[in-house]
Amino acid sequence: MGKNKYKRKKPANFNKKTLANSILGIFSNNPKNTFNYKQIAKYLLIKNSAEKKLITQVLAELAQSNDLEEIFPGKFKLKSSVGHVIGKVEIAQGGYAFVSSESISDDIFISQKNLNHALNDDIVKVYLFAKKKGRNPEGEVIEIIERVKDTFVGIIEVSPDFAFLAPDSRQMPFDIFIPLDKLNGAQDGQKAIAKITGWPRKVKNPFGEIVEILGEPGEHETEMHAILSEYGLPFKFSEDIEVDAEKIQVKITPEDYNSRRDFRDIPTFTIDPENAKDFDDALSIQKLPNGNWEAGIHIADVAHYVKPKTPLDQEAFARGTSVYLVDRVVPMLPEKLSNNVCSLRPNEEKLCFSAVFELDNNANIINEWFGRTVINSNRRFTYEEAQQIIDTGKGDLSNEILKLNQLAHIFRNERFKKGSIDFEREEVKFDIDDKGRPRGIYFIEHGESNELIEEFMLLANRRVAMLFGEVVEKKDKKTFVYRIHDRPNPEKLEKFSLFIKKFGHSLNLSSNIKISESLNKLLSDVKGKNIQDMVETLALRTMAKAEYSTNNIGHYGLAFKFYTHFTSPIRRYPDIMVHRLLADYLAGGQSKNAKKYNRKCRHSSDMEQRAEDAERASIKYKQVEFMTDKIGKHFEGIISGVAEWGIYVEINENKCEGLVPIRELLDDFYEYDEDNYCINGRHTKKKYQLGDPAKVEILRTNLPKRQLDFAVVE
Repeated sequence: MGKNKYKRKKPANFNKKTLANSILGIFSNNPKNTFNYKQIAKYLLIKNSAEKKLITQVLAELAQSNDLEEIFPGKFKLKSSVGHVIGKVEIAQGGYAFVSSESISDDIFISQKNLNHALNDDIVKVYLFAKKKGRNPEGEVIEIIERVKDTFVGIIEVSPDFAFLAPDSRQMPFDIFIPLDKLNGAQDGQKAIAKITGWPRKVKNPFGEIVEILGEPGEHETEMHAILSEYGLPFKFSEDIEVDAEKIQVKITPEDYNSRRDFRDIPTFTIDPENAKDFDDALSIQKLPNGNWEAGIHIADVAHYVKPKTPLDQEAFARGTSVYLVDRVVPMLPEKLSNNVCSLRPNEEKLCFSAVFELDNNANIINEWFGRTVINSNRRFTYEEAQQIIDTGKGDLSNEILKLNQLAHIFRNERFKKGSIDFEREEVKFDIDDKGRPRGIYFIEHGESNELIEEFMLLANRRVAMLFGEVVEKKDKKTFVYRIHDRPNPEKLEKFSLFIKKFGHSLNLSSNIKISESLNKLLSDVKGKNIQDMVETLALRTMAKAEYSTNNIGHYGLAFKFYTHFTSPIRRYPDIMVHRLLADYLAGGQSKNAKKYNRKCRHSSDMEQRAEDAERASIKYKQVEFMTDKIGKHFEGIISGVAEWGIYVEINENKCEGLVPIRELLDDFYEYDEDNYCINGRHTKKKYQLGDPAKVEILRTNLPKRQLDFAVVE
């Protein structure tokens, strides 16, 4: 219990009123603590059973009058003025956590001892302590409303009497106790998946059982499956789902032809990465008799084949998205659909859902049409092949590609004039051998051919969203799925603006359009400089996360008032939802249940985040693997992150990022300056700041944890 201001020197005689005042005094002086009647009796030096019984009565009455709160049976705490909030847990590296809640603006700090078995991403009920000025609110988890994850990947450690699974994830701070009869064949040192089966309140470690053995740590297949499992993502389809996919009728019927607009004789093509197998979008263009241009954006009609409430649809919804790891795609739909039936392969008739626009030479939209079509793609281009045509003016369908590129330039320029932000970061790719080992790292930059496709996809997404978003009469509004992006966090933006002034740059924060203009200028000015990655990373951190919602607030980053995802139904479930809603509403259907669709939107946003996290984890794993034979070598880099436990350095030549632990900086005692993104030596005044160049030596590589440790080379 420790020392307390309210400890009494000698017992006193209490009546109910004086006892209530004394008890409230104890709780007021200890707003974070919980007490039962025995602890109160000890504080008040009460030993006789009658007065102890009175304490129990008074505690119950104080709870009934809302002065106290019964957190657990028999345990009480001072009632917070804010009370309880519901939120989502985010475990930090130090084992403590923050809970984000829509009820209050600031994240709630939760110490490790007050987590009460809550884990990362759990939905919890938090009791708020009295807020201290200038600090995040603090609280204690008193109920786990939803355990989001109960399976964890890790290494099995077997001893004669019991075993543990040591989780790979830093966000799972507890080893899982595994009884020997629950190992299910797992051997010491193997990587496996454990499921939590129980966690008694006063026990530190959860109990579990092994549900799947992944294999030996360090093996390529083991680690890729481990990453997918860590984020709750599947790596194969069940046999039943594959059988259902094989049963799908692929032949186009006379009814299909008669009910669709025919684009088979209009020049049509796809442009995709060289290794792509699923082509879910195609472009067509033809000159009209009046001199205008008809441009078609044709999207695979996945909804024609994947019907609502079928096992295939339920599987696609559960996955939410395709997952792109360094060496593979884990598709949302079985291969029969994703790479065959729905893929817009050249010289094959395909069913599509299309957005068709009549455009003049200045890319003004004269007319538009949305509906189901049938196409026959004339040619499949890679981005490199299309780029060569743009650069030389020669090649298959060169007139069509050049015209679309000219129109795309106009769309792009207009978009940036209206405040769209130009975030274009290099893609990290690996040259991987037949055993999955990385032989090299290279980077992909987008060219005009990428921008051509991007602009026409943005056009289709924007105009589809406008169909139902621009209805003025509230009674005519229909539930729809939007892709939304909120405005930047003002405090983060202000902090970022002050920081970049140290590098001679500035932001104009006077209006949304000025923010966008100055941000684009900043991103352009730092391109190719050693602070580019740092500036882009910090700029992205000021931004909100794009997500799906039925509540349209616009898309800040693109400067679109209305935006959706219509163009990738092979790999994104929200696009299937949009196709279904669009088809139904165009046929005169009634508005759908907004709550139901918003739940689907939240799930889709969550699965998108998981897929992105898994992709980053696979990149990080391959980067660490690539550096395992480079221990002791020196590299030039840039400080890419600063935290209280050290500095992160990204190597210039391969973008591999590692940590210089603060404990390795032996020349001084370093203190973390969060506002200025740096650590400062207390005696030497040496500073390590975000964006500074740094030369490092590779100290250690930890493949299972996907960690690189560096040392600074003076």
